[in-house]
Amino acid sequence: MREKILELLSGKKIDSQPAFSGLIHVTTQGLQSEGLIFHDTHKDAGKMAKAAASTFKLSGLPSAVLPLDMVVEAEALGAEINFRENAEFEFPQVRQAGFDSVLDLTTEITKSTGIFNKGRIKLVCDAIKLLKEDVGNDVVIGGLIPGPYTLLLLVADAKKMFVEMKKEPQAVTDALLHLSALLAQVGVDYRDAGADFITIHDMGGSPAFIGPARYEQFVLPAEKSLIEKLPKPQVLSVCGNVTSSLHLLAQTGADAISIDQMVDLAAARLALKDTLLFGNLDPVETLYRGESDKVDEAVIPAKEAGVDAIWPGCDLVLQTPIQNIKTLLQI
Repeated sequence: MREKILELLSGKKIDSQPAFSGLIHVTTQGLQSEGLIFHDTHKDAGKMAKAAASTFKLSGLPSAVLPLDMVVEAEALGAEINFRENAEFEFPQVRQAGFDSVLDLTTEITKSTGIFNKGRIKLVCDAIKLLKEDVGNDVVIGGLIPGPYTLLLLVADAKKMFVEMKKEPQAVTDALLHLSALLAQVGVDYRDAGADFITIHDMGGSPAFIGPARYEQFVLPAEKSLIEKLPKPQVLSVCGNVTSSLHLLAQTGADAISIDQMVDLAAARLALKDTLLFGNLDPVETLYRGESDKVDEAVIPAKEAGVDAIWPGCDLVLQTPIQNIKTLLQI
């Protein structure tokens, strides 16, 4: 299946609609099978690689993704991270943003060199190499990065940023383009380490959350700039009901768009035309809480609507039953 998915990602027609993911899809069952605790995996390349491979080893899902959190780049840019050492099933979060304002961020980026040599970027690259050695012949490996707007929300004071969007819109645009360039370099590093494709998870930058007008003004130019700089293939993952903004997503230039369960699939297939469409299983109600028959009920309509691959609409809940993932592969 790895070779078929690579063909699909390269733009070739294949004779199936494979199930895989470019979003985080580790599970507690997988972690337990490797003797791992989730919060221990984020600072150790070996543990990170084992965790990423564990879902494939238990279920057969032909993909593995690193890193296992969305704050790697924010940490490299100076954000203080809470690794949730006292919580068994929670993802790392930003405890304190690194910059008071967008202007401060832009100043720091333009005057500094080697910003992304800090933090865990190299650690993730090392983990990708180990993952490639372990299961690289069997799965597609995704390198996961946030979108530029999502990263901006993580590293700058959000309240002040919203004020700056009104008073200093060009400053916000400039900051987003700078972040796009930095994220592109991270994506290149992940590909060089062995990732087969890059997923841009722009959760905060979805037009469903900030509105189509702000998306078109601020986010779309930054996403286009990032995608132009990234090696192919790339997948843009967006959250929320973006049905009315699909024509904007089609302008990003991404090789594939991943949508969640709130989007009208027929409208998405029509709007995205030749762009690959991935989606749109509900990771909570279907894959985490649902029984096998509920997985069937979600997968079959998605295939009939013309998705090119079955993807969860977002990161998996850690407690997602492995049996539901196995069921997904049997449909």
